[in-house]
Amino acid sequence: MTPWERERGERFGALLRRARGDRSMVEVAAAAGVSAETLRKIETGRAPTPAFFTVAALAAALDISLDRLAAACAEDEDGHDEALSA
Repeated sequence: MTPWERERGERFGALLRRARGDRSMVEVAAAAGVSAETLRKIETGRAPTPAFFTVAALAAALDISLDRLAAACAEDEDGHDEALSA
C-alpha cells in the first residue's frame, strides 16, 4: 500500500466518523449491514481500501452520496483535501 492510499484511507475514516455524529458505531454498522469491527477498522484507517459495496452501504446508512464521499477523499492538484462544502 502506498503512503497516498494510506492517507486517503485515513481521510475516508475521518469523514465517516464526522458523518456518524452522535450515532453509535454499532447503530451505523447495523444500518449498513456490516460489523462494528469492520466500521471501526475503516474509521481508524486500518482498512484503507474497503470494498465498494461496503462503502455504498455506509454511504446509504449515513445519507451521503458516493460522489460526495469520493470528492471528500480526493486531493486537488495542490494536495489540498476536497472539502465537503458542496
